[in-house]
Amino acid sequence: MKKWKKFFTAFLCFCMMLVFLSPVNAKTNNDEIAYVDVSVATLWTEPNIARNIDSPSLSNPVDMWKWTKSMTYEEKLWLVGNLETQALYGMKVTILEKQGDWAKVVVHGQPTPRHPLGYPGWMPIHQLTKGIAFAQFQSKPFAQVTSPTAWLYKDPKGKHKFMEISFNTRLPVIHSTKSAVKVITPSDGAKWLRKEDVQIFQTEADISAPTGEDLVNTAKQFLGLPYLWAGTSGFGFDCSGFTHTIYKAHGITIPRDSSVQAQFGTPVKESELQPGDLLFFAYNNGKGRVHHVGMYIGNGKMIHSPNSSTTVRVDDYRAPGYGEEFAGARRYINK
Repeated sequence: MKKWKKFFTAFLCFCMMLVFLSPVNAKTNNDEIAYVDVSVATLWTEPNIARNIDSPSLSNPVDMWKWTKSMTYEEKLWLVGNLETQALYGMKVTILEKQGDWAKVVVHGQPTPRHPLGYPGWMPIHQLTKGIAFAQFQSKPFAQVTSPTAWLYKDPKGKHKFMEISFNTRLPVIHSTKSAVKVITPSDGAKWLRKEDVQIFQTEADISAPTGEDLVNTAKQFLGLPYLWAGTSGFGFDCSGFTHTIYKAHGITIPRDSSVQAQFGTPVKESELQPGDLLFFAYNNGKGRVHHVGMYIGNGKMIHSPNSSTTVRVDDYRAPGYGEEFAGARRYINK
């Protein structure tokens, strides 16, 4: 099963590169590797378009709760079309371009037809680090955060907080005790995580292949979490960031956006839906462009992160507002 998962992920990335790779998008020798140095980095469509209210997301460290909880619905709605995606603490990026205090990067591990290396967008340069020492630990076992969010501590007893980080954050492990795990951070040396907040893996291939119920149970941890356009973290998800992240946490890399998720995996007849399958919705009564994705949980229902006015929730996927736009389903696990 582990070999199948590893092959599937590699095959998916290979197929996407064959389809989308072009000379314009090819990596050059001038591109720099860096690592995300904040709990969640938010990527923008352009540099210097953020508003004053977005300041908590632009600093180092960031304050994600302050940012998301301070916005009105209208202010959240403004983010639609102005944000690209998010990257978690310690994620690798390639810097393509710099403009003043901003860098255009691609986030590795978020497949998209827009660039063969990963998902592109602009972010503040001071949220990145070269992570020269951190890079040396990338072959080490890693701790993956399994709680919606978790605190990094300065001490093994968890008395001194350092940073609140997101679900699915992965950091190299250098030591473990009965109750805590010592990990390496991108630029601040060693810190500690509570064992109850993480799972430790030797490599990504060692993550157990999930069942559909595993995926659904993981997704249900986030019920009630407010929607965030471009979100890929336990501080807020958009629809495809939600499904991408849930699968990624189980060792399966799927495309970042719903329109591309709908093109891969195995097509599934509606009569054969099983928990964990992805459901897609499109304009023009399901015949146009895919704009939304949810995860089937059984009994005609899906869990999803719908829009800026709502939270992660469970709905009947054939209910008015969804049913007329249903555009098919895809399966990304081996049943």
